[in-house]
Order: sequence, then C-alpha cells, then structure tokens
Amino acid sequence: MTGGGGADGDGFPSAPKDDLVFDTSVAHQARLYNYLLGGKDHYAADRAYARSLTAINPAVPAMARANRDFLGRAVRFLAGEAGVSQFLDIGTGIPAPGGTHEVALSVRPDARIVYVDNDPVVLAHAHAFRTGHGPGATDYVDADVRDPEAILRRAAKTLDFGEPVGLLLLMILHAIPDGDDPYGAVATLVDALPSGSYLAVSHMTADQAGPEADERFREITRRESRHQYTNRSRAEVARFFEGLDLVEPGLVPHQDWRPDREDKEMAGIISLWAGVARKP
Repeated sequence: MTGGGGADGDGFPSAPKDDLVFDTSVAHQARLYNYLLGGKDHYAADRAYARSLTAINPAVPAMARANRDFLGRAVRFLAGEAGVSQFLDIGTGIPAPGGTHEVALSVRPDARIVYVDNDPVVLAHAHAFRTGHGPGATDYVDADVRDPEAILRRAAKTLDFGEPVGLLLLMILHAIPDGDDPYGAVATLVDALPSGSYLAVSHMTADQAGPEADERFREITRRESRHQYTNRSRAEVARFFEGLDLVEPGLVPHQDWRPDREDKEMAGIISLWAGVARKP
C-alpha cells in the first residue's frame, strides 16, 4: 500500500497521481509477492529484486508461501471456530488462489468480504474482487491503511460494523514507517469493531537475521524497490495487539500458527511474526 492524497468523487481519499503510474523499471510490493507465489503479474525488476532478497535470505520464497498458508489457516479459524462471517482484508495484493474470499466462502457461503488496497497494480485487478458469490458478498475499497476512517466509511457499504469482523493486516504493516503511526491506524480500526471481532497480523522481522542482514535488506530495498520496509521486533509487533486477547498459540513465527502440516522449508526460521487476537 502506498500513501494517500486527494479525494475521489465520493469525497474519500484516493492515491496521489504519481501512484497511479505503472513503473515497471522498479520492483513493486504487489508484483513481488505475486511472483513469489508463482503468479504471472510481474516484470523483470520484480524478479531481480526477488533474487536479490533471496541472496540475503534463501527462505524468502518459502516465507511468501508460508504467509499465504497462514492466511488460509487464520481465515478458516475465524469463519469456522470463531464464527466470524465478515472480513476486512487490508493490503490485499494481486488476486491469487487461496485468497480470503475463497477460504471464507468455502466455510461460510454467507460471508461478506471487503478487500482494501491502493496500489495501482491491485486497482487494475479490482474487478476480480467484485464477483458475486451466492448469498455472500465481496467488494474492493481503494484506500490507504494510513487513513482508517476512510476505510471504515467505505467498507460500511458492505460490512455491518454492529457484528463481529475479522480484520486482516497481513504483510502490510511493515510497509508503514513509524513516522506514519501504524499503531494509531490499527487502534482506530480495532476501536470501530464490536466485541467478538478479531485482528490477524503477520509482520516482517529481523529478530533472527540480525542488524547486519537487516541493513543489507534495507540497502537493496532502497536501490531496487519503490517501497521501503520497517522490520519490527516481536515486542514491537505485539504492540498492535494491545488490549486484545491473543488466541493460542499466541504471537509466533507465521508457519507455527496452528500448522496443519510440517513446513520443512521454514523450520526454525523467524522471518514473520504472526498472531490472531479477539477483542473482548
């Protein structure tokens, strides 16, 4: 997700003009993730950036796949055991198999899902999020996580904020620097949700890699990507869950959150902290 600015015809913030230009000469977060997941919506710069990242951390491709698996497990838990029928997925990315709506609707045909992003690449695919799915509903909101009030206003066209909502912020908060107050944005979103709602987060970390590898990552990202990232420690990620009740197994490496199979590629690796928590 990139920064917001201006307003669309409904009076809601929209992406600045610069963000609406497709620049294929530098790597893009949505295209990078699509490439790592085996998709087709990427360019040479995205593939080159992926190779640079993998040279620092060979687990990068496995990390992306493991995060997708975490999404599936978290959504199945929310739609099933937790009884949640509404989902607000912020930082959507380019459509790929196993997305939130596919998983949620497979468990609850009446589920309602709103995807949120403002990357131009994702916007070009937004029609895929507005397909009818039986009694449920899926929609897309063009907005920025740093403008939570706009997200809430627009998502209210599809979601009933008087009923529990599953708020998903997967691999997005590390794209928001501390100066843009990601903690305040998350608190605003959570405050608008009723008791019984849930927050799911996955977030990049350099806890295991150490400061030298983290600096190499930052250097490559500054050189090859249009996005910059903030790796946060486990304690810093835990702050996003303040006031909420973490469900078992708590805040753990993403492949260790209620695994349904052994992930040998990610065994012992801490690249993303992940957790799901309930609002009392």
